[in-house]
Parts: sequence; C-alpha cells; structure tokens
Amino acid sequence: MLTEKPFHHKAGSLKQSNKPFKSKHATKGAIKDKIKGKFFKKKCKVNRKSIKHSGANTRSISRVDRRNAAKLEQQKKREEVLKTNRFFEGRHGTPKIVAVIPLCPDVDSYNAIKSIYSSIDLQEPSIFKGIAHMNAERFKHTIQFILLERNFIDILDACKIADYVLFVVSAEVEVDPFGESCLKAIQSQGLPTVITTTMHMEKISQKKRNDVKKSLLSYMKHFFPDEEKIHSADQIQDALNVLRTICTQRPKQILWRDIRPYMLTEELIYEPNNDNFGTLKVTGYSRGVPFSANRLVHLQNFGDFQLEQITVSRKIADDKDSEENFQILHMADPKLQDSLISENEPTFMENEQTWPTEEEMAGMEVHSESMRPDDMPDALPGTTPKKIMKQVGNESEGEYEEIEIETKTTSLNDPMLGPEEEARQLKEYLANREKQRRDDLEFPDEVDTPLGITARTRFQRYRGLQSFRTSPWDPMENLPIDYARIFQFENYQRTKHRVINEAAVGGCGIKGARITLHLSNVPKEVAESYDPSRPFNVFGLLEYEHKTSVMNFVVTRNNDYKEPIKSKDPLILHCGFRRYLVNPIYSQNTQRGKGTNNVHKFERFLNPGRTCIASIYGPVQFGHLPMMLFKDTEDINAPILVATGSFLNSDPKRINAKRIILTGHPYKIHKKSAVIRYMFFNPEDVLWFKPVQLTTKYGRTGHIKESLGTHGYMKCVFDSPITQQDTVMMNLYKRVFPKWNTTTLWKGGLDGTIVKSTSIVNDKNAKIDDFEMEM
Repeated sequence: MLTEKPFHHKAGSLKQSNKPFKSKHATKGAIKDKIKGKFFKKKCKVNRKSIKHSGANTRSISRVDRRNAAKLEQQKKREEVLKTNRFFEGRHGTPKIVAVIPLCPDVDSYNAIKSIYSSIDLQEPSIFKGIAHMNAERFKHTIQFILLERNFIDILDACKIADYVLFVVSAEVEVDPFGESCLKAIQSQGLPTVITTTMHMEKISQKKRNDVKKSLLSYMKHFFPDEEKIHSADQIQDALNVLRTICTQRPKQILWRDIRPYMLTEELIYEPNNDNFGTLKVTGYSRGVPFSANRLVHLQNFGDFQLEQITVSRKIADDKDSEENFQILHMADPKLQDSLISENEPTFMENEQTWPTEEEMAGMEVHSESMRPDDMPDALPGTTPKKIMKQVGNESEGEYEEIEIETKTTSLNDPMLGPEEEARQLKEYLANREKQRRDDLEFPDEVDTPLGITARTRFQRYRGLQSFRTSPWDPMENLPIDYARIFQFENYQRTKHRVINEAAVGGCGIKGARITLHLSNVPKEVAESYDPSRPFNVFGLLEYEHKTSVMNFVVTRNNDYKEPIKSKDPLILHCGFRRYLVNPIYSQNTQRGKGTNNVHKFERFLNPGRTCIASIYGPVQFGHLPMMLFKDTEDINAPILVATGSFLNSDPKRINAKRIILTGHPYKIHKKSAVIRYMFFNPEDVLWFKPVQLTTKYGRTGHIKESLGTHGYMKCVFDSPITQQDTVMMNLYKRVFPKWNTTTLWKGGLDGTIVKSTSIVNDKNAKIDDFEMEM
C-alpha cells in the first residue's frame, strides 16, 4: 500500500515584499535605530540589526524587577542618610561646625548665640571670639560655634570648613558694603547650609516687625534663593528653632571639600627641633575622607608640609581621672610618602636656545662699566631734554615700540613727587588703560606697522595660520625656560579619577575621630602667629597636588567692577583651600571645542559679558573647585572682587595665541586683483610675508602676488572683486605664556597687614609617577 509523502512548500527568492506602514508616531530613537547603517556614500544598502535590546545576555525588564531595583536604590539612599546622621549623633559624635558671621556694624556673633544657649538652659559661653563648644543633650548633638569678627579672611576661612553658616543682620541698620562683599564671596566660594537671624528686633514697633522681616528676607533671597525664614535672636522660641534646625537638618555637601580630608584646629602644640624648625601637633576632628600620613597637608597662609604620624588619644572608660593614652593610627612610609618637590630644576645645558644667561649678562654689564673712561663727565643738572624716547615691551621677544614721553627736571634734594603730581600721573595712567580697552573693543587686535623698524624684525615671532582650528602647531616648540620647571600629566582625567578614588578608601580608616597630626619641619613663625580666636584650618592634599603645572580656570568678570582688567595684572587668587598671588593671562573659552590643534585666541583684556579662560603657573588641584580673583588693596577687609569662576584642568599643551592684524588700503583695483599700500613700507617685508593669507573686512580672501616699487606697495589677488572702501587684513599669531609667580603666598597678618612668604622646595630627585615627562 502506497502512502503519499507530505508536501512541503519552499519559499522562492523572488517573493514580493511590500513596504511596511509608516507610523507618524515613531520616536526619533526608533527611526534612528531603524535606518542605522543602511546607507553609505555609494548608496549601497546594508541591513544591520540594532544591538539595542538584543542578544542572548539581554532581556526585557519586568515590572517586578523594576520595583525591586527601585526598592534597592531607596534602601541605599536611606542607609547613606542614616550614616551621615550617625556621624554627628551620640555622645561621641563629631560636632557640627557653625560659623556665626555678623553682616552689620551694630551686631556681633557673641550676643547672637547667647539666646541659643539660654533656650536649652545652658550657661553663656566664656569666650567672646573663637570656638565655643555646646553639648546639646536635648538633641544629642555637639556643636562648635565659630564666633567671628568682621575680618574678611577669617570669614572665608571659617566658611571653608563650616557645616552651617549663621548670618546675623540688624533690624535697624542695613548691611554695609563689607557685609555685601562677604555675601558675594561666600556665594562664589561654595555654600554650606545657610540660616539667618536678626538682632534688635525688640527696638522695632510691633506693627513694623513683619515688614522688617519681609524686607530682610527679600534681601537674603537675592543671594540665597532657598532661604525661607528670618529668625529673631532676641526671642527664645526662635533661638530654639535655630538650634533644632542645626541639630536635625542634614548639612549640605560641598563636593570639592568632601573629596579630601580637612579639620578645624582645636589645639596646637609646637616642639622645636632647632632654632627655626620643629614638629607641630595639630588636634581636631577629622572630616571628609580619612587623613593619610603619606600625603601632604596644607596650612592656610603657610604652605604644604609632610606628616610624621597620625595619633588618637584614648582614655579608660571607667576612670575619668586617668591620663590620655596616645595610639598611633598611621605612620609615614618613606617609600610611599609624597615629597615637597614642587618644581623641577631646569638644566640649561639641555636647552636648544643659545640666549645668554642672566649671569653672563651681569658680567657684560660689569665689563662695560670697567671699560668706561674715568674722565667722562656726568650729565649736568638741567640738561635733560624735555622729551625723550622710551622703549616699551620685551626686547628679547622682538616686541617693543618707542613712545615719546615728557620729563621734568627735578632737584636732587626732591626725589619724591608731590601729592598733586602723583595724583595727576595716576589719573593719566588710568585714562590711558581705559583708552587701550576701548580701542581693543572697537578695533580688536589691529596694530600699525612701525616706520623705524622693519616688519619682519618687529613681528619675527609671529606666524600665519590658514585655519585657526585645524592648522598644525607643535605645542613643544619654542618653550620658555619656565616650562622646564613644571610637570605634565600623561592623561589628566584618568589620573584625577584614580587619585580621588584612592583617597576615599585609603588613609588611617577613622573618619570623624578626634586625631592629632604630627607635622615635621614646620617654621616657628607658624606657632608664633597662631591665635585661638581665629580659625586655623588644615587641609589634606591629594597625590600630586603639590606639583607645579599650568592651571586653567573658567572665569567671568564681576559686573560691579568697572576698571579695565588686563592680562598679567597682579591679582589675588582664592581657589578652594589655596590663596596666593597670580598674574593670569586670558584666552577665549572656545564653545565648539579646542579643535585639532588646541589653539585658543589670547585676550588682552577681561571684558564684561564674556567667559574666558585664565591660565597661570600654580600647584596642581583635582576636582571642580570654585575660584575668585580679588584686587589687592591697602585695607585687608575691603578687597575688590574682580572675577569668579571654577577650576577647569591642568593642560600645559594649551596654546594661547596672541593675534595681531596688519591692515592695508586698496590703491588701485582691477577686477579680482588690486594694489595694496600702507601695510608694509619696504619690498623686503612684502616678500617675507608673501605666504600668509589675506582677508578683508567684507569677507574676501586672497594672497600676495608680487611686490611693486620700493615703498611697500604690493599686488594682491582675491577670490572675488573688492571695493574701494574695503580694508585688507593680515592675521599673525604668536604663542603667549603665563608669568611665573607661584613662589609667593598671600595671607592676612594679625594686625590686618598683608604678608608675603615663600614655601617652595626644589630638589633634583623629582617624583614623576603619573607624569609623562619633565618639560
């Protein structure tokens, strides 16, 4: 019996495939995944399967899995909150730091916290300034109040380590310019949790008190929009609410501060080893990440130092009269300890340039003085000309000009200028700077070709670029001798992540404990200048944060400052926990990226309304640190805020190119060719700059074809006809480097004076673990 085989249909290769329905509600991502990889330049169709939500290891997430993931994330956040609260709670918890800042001249920090002590029936603090300790048994918290006076530097230092800032304002007197300067600086530096209280409210009539509070709240919201209420320091209930807020609220985190260890000094002991140096023992509560004896520490106003060891004091719990027993938490390892080498020692024999050294120049001056004839008479008084030529600029860079200045003969018994003459010259100097700033805004980078010197000599260090973003420029050529002192990272971002992660898990392992740091080789002036009534902060450095490199900051000019800010003007830099004098240069903050050649246009002035990059030589730092630039004044309590911003990166290969524009006027025009004059004044300069591309203010491009005559006329060809009113321009560029000025620290003296000191140590045995090279 025969059985029929089952029939199986085999699909052919010519089966018709209809176009699928085009949905009008497809998302952009779905459309992008659908057409991904299907078309090339030659119109070749390639079917590529999207890897999104595909593969053996991927699966669709169910509703139960999403709920479990959300539950785990919520549990993780709760554990973090509990961990933070336990850090401050309990009998042995770490105290919270509250900086009490008076903003008005008729208020003080001591009277502001008297009612807070009275609200929980505690005796008033025995000190009027400094650190006042409070043990709030009712809330199971310990608080350290930093009672501050109206000192600008102390207020900034206290806010760097404070968990809360308690502003004290007056109901009768408005906030003065000093208080407003403090608010702007604290806002730019990094803001902890803010609480505002007012004094002298009992002197205001009952009907006007609400209006006064609304006015004060509106003023504080201008600086701190999250502020919701103004408390009264004269009322016990409001003082209790302030204390309750401090004890129950979670302090706001400041990222640049929390990635490194820091402490507020409570006790300081100095043990001299010789006449000038000794061991400094600093005691306080460890905050941030744990301290490590192998890392350096920074004493504000004095520099960086090495640690010998970290100890903690312990007592026998049952015996209150027992002596403290010190236990060593961490000892410094000489093989792993960071050195105090901040810069390399340049080797002049390896330098490619053959310029004479400073010693050789000094010898030449002595030799020229010895060759001077003895019978050559000095100039007689009164024979000095009324007008002389003065050289301005740096002759070694080939950039200088001669200007005519007026002089007046003065008597040798009258070397100092009178007050009227001094005021006149200062007014003339400021007017000249303002004129330069206006000219730079109206005619940016335009310069005139000098008549007394050839252009190829005057602009010998400049070059032409066909494309500012893509033309090649070697960042290692023609470097100054200062680049032989600094360090450079092979990969700054990778090193930053590694250093921050290692600091979080390293150290002595006890966070929030009361420890003692033993600092070695500390000058005795540190102990002599210590004042318990002023905040004395200690910050632990991350690895490599003592090395010197090129630091770049994003800065924005303060709109309230009206005077011109020129590149390389001396300013005071506050960046994170550091404070020192700098001479920054400014360049454009390129919005489209750094391009393929990392070239950025140099700015002569920091103009308002623009965000620029400030470059300096300075110690390496990691993290998104806030920065401020101040102008130095005679009064330490009245600094002028010039600009604010944040730290960007450390990049010595960033090229800041100064641009100059040489302009010429069309003399004769014939279609696309024209005769240009007044750009150069001799045919040799025309031939020298012949390869450089020309542009016009109306958008034409061209090049020099040949020189005409002997007066600098030249025949040029453009891509389209130009008009008689057009201006021909030639762009030339030169790399600009920062000014070396990192050996000077800036601090406020006890008497309000400005003190300058140095704490830079040089050594040939430089440590370059993550550094690519010694430049």
